[in-house]
Amino acid sequence: MEKSETGKTVPFWEDSKMAVFTCVHVLNKEEPILHVFHCEDGYWQFLCNEKHNIDDARIISLKEVYDIDNSIIKVLNIDIGKSAHRINSNSEWVIK
Repeated sequence: MEKSETGKTVPFWEDSKMAVFTCVHVLNKEEPILHVFHCEDGYWQFLCNEKHNIDDARIISLKEVYDIDNSIIKVLNIDIGKSAHRINSNSEWVIK
């Protein structure tokens, strides 16, 4: 178990230092995380609903993305190849 910046204990299934992909909009807290992908290669993506290009991509740690939005803890157990989506930051995650 590890602690987030807020001091809460976080039960990460993955290494909290694991590199994950996100976008500049999420990193800058301009947009909420609405799409989570656990890719076939084992990597994770945490994206908003904006259109993205390669210049928008950022690599941060799993712990950093959790500190941006701790509701992702609800979907960090999805299988490889699955994804989770929600309509807005107050919606429930739907796993596909």
